[in-house]
Amino acid sequence: MYTFSSKLKTLSLALMVIGLLGVGYGFLSAPASVDEVKVLLQESHNAHGEVATTDGQTVAESSNAVQSEEAHAAHVYHLLKNKPWSSLYVALFFFFMISLGTLAFYAIQHASQAGWSIVLFRVMEGITAYLPVGGILLFVFFVLSAAHMNHLFVWMDPEVVANDALIQNKAGYLNVPFFLVRAAIYILGWILYRNYARKMTLKQDASSDLSNYRKLFKSSAAFLVFFLVTESMMSWDWIMSLDPHWYSTLFGWYVFSGLIVSAITTIALVAIYLKGNGYLEFVNDSHLHDLAKYMFGFSIFWAYLWFSQFMLIWYANIPEEVTYFVSRFNEYKVPFLGMVVLNFVFPLLILMNSDYKRVPWFIVTAGIVVLIGHYIDVFVMIMPATVGDQWFIGISEISSVLLVLGIFIYVVFNALTKAPLLAKGNPFIKESEHFHY
Repeated sequence: MYTFSSKLKTLSLALMVIGLLGVGYGFLSAPASVDEVKVLLQESHNAHGEVATTDGQTVAESSNAVQSEEAHAAHVYHLLKNKPWSSLYVALFFFFMISLGTLAFYAIQHASQAGWSIVLFRVMEGITAYLPVGGILLFVFFVLSAAHMNHLFVWMDPEVVANDALIQNKAGYLNVPFFLVRAAIYILGWILYRNYARKMTLKQDASSDLSNYRKLFKSSAAFLVFFLVTESMMSWDWIMSLDPHWYSTLFGWYVFSGLIVSAITTIALVAIYLKGNGYLEFVNDSHLHDLAKYMFGFSIFWAYLWFSQFMLIWYANIPEEVTYFVSRFNEYKVPFLGMVVLNFVFPLLILMNSDYKRVPWFIVTAGIVVLIGHYIDVFVMIMPATVGDQWFIGISEISSVLLVLGIFIYVVFNALTKAPLLAKGNPFIKESEHFHY
């Protein structure tokens, strides 16, 4: 049985406390009024040597200039108020997608009756233990958004909808009650399968027949159908609807590729940590090699979808579509192009060599870079639609990651203590224990 070390538990609690304080500071430091934003803008102009003059202007021109400044200040005020909320949302979604991706990978192993991965089932179940916690946190976030505590989802604002014909045409789908109902269905369905699968594997450990194994095989196949539909709809609802004027038919697959590679990377990191602390003695270099192969393969898959989406939209040059990349090139060029290097170029060069895939510290190094890259990917998907050009990596962003990371570590490693780390009841367990590539 795994024992949650006091050092790791203290680390997770410290991350939560530090993160919570930083998140609180982010909300408290957000501008309280438009007048405060005007002062900040004036200070920024002064710092850049910009001086506003009205010499030679007519009364009408001067009045228009004042109105323009007022509108700009009000716009910036809303963006800066969104910033701490957006930072928290990026972190909540990122860690939730790791858990969800792990659940999908876990279901694939059961549905395909894979033999090599059985010794990693308890690790996967531990990571998916975050799913109920992360799902509740996200749903509360959506309820707060619907209560107009933030303005991330502009289609939730009746004033915006009243003046936007395009959003009005989508109101049958993009409306608050239906949005919350869909979110509840997604989260509840994923959690129900996770709990059922966990229950079946534990029962199979103590069973003398394969009835539980067969039930889980059938339910996993059915769940994957449910997952493919709900994951695509989730990506439309939770990410793409942040900018309701934009759409991409590849977006569901693009989000899936990011969550699956992040999940497999996390499985590898947790397995290596446990093995380095004297657990998972039945996990060998071949298991790590296969995990690293999946990291490599899905990184290429992610790059393929990234380029496909970018190339088709760029080539077609349709205003409703190309605006997505224009804003990211103009205002997020460094993170937008940087995450392509981290998520594609780096894994391509580092994980291509078969021997390196067996070296734990090499996998850990590559895994950390890949996770940072996909966090930036989520950041770039969310921030342009919610904070525009008012972005920077500051206390809110770092603290949000620390807070949710602390919760994630505590929940995952606490769940690992609840059952033996070997799913010994699986009929292919010997194949997995002696797996060699």
